Amino acid sequence: MITDLPNLLTLSRIIAIPVLVLLVALCHPATDAAACVLFILAGITDYFDGHLARSRQLQSDLGRMLDPIADKLLVGASLMVLAGTDRMVFGALWPAIVILCREILVSGLREYLATTKVSLPVTRLAKWKTGFQMTAIGFLLAGDSTAGLIGLPALPIGLTGSVLLWIAAILTLITGWDYVLTGLRHVEQAPRGARTGSR
Repeated sequence: MITDLPNLLTLSRIIAIPVLVLLVALCHPATDAAACVLFILAGITDYFDGHLARSRQLQSDLGRMLDPIADKLLVGASLMVLAGTDRMVFGALWPAIVILCREILVSGLREYLATTKVSLPVTRLAKWKTGFQMTAIGFLLAGDSTAGLIGLPALPIGLTGSVLLWIAAILTLITGWDYVLTGLRHVEQAPRGARTGSR
């Protein structure tokens, strides 16, 4: 049910997106810090919704559908608003493009494979990718402007976020290639009717 706690946590991530975008668009150190905190809280709900669903036996088709949608919307909106407000410092725009393209590619693969009753398991390396990616976006949302708020104006927050995003992009390419190879193996093995029936 949509009112189950894990699903409510997932929905809270989606609801947080317009608030986060507005905070970043205001371009003020205080709102940058607030956007970073909101993003961190949203990331925490990503852990707890899955954990609660498994521990309380509340896993559902709705939750399995909403969870990746919420994650991709949160990451995609964050990267786009950072790019739109010229906050992609030190070339961070390029790894952001790689990450977004990979998300679209993997989503398409998952959609196709779902019709063949095959799922793409999340690998340990993909979890590391997600960790680097979420941490990087948090740093970029905070930006160098928030360093003054904590009394460390020389702290290279933007540079740190950019470096982490480049690492995430490299892991994205590696895990994305693994997913593509896995998907292609299943496409090759699928009956011809299954490959042509949906188009």
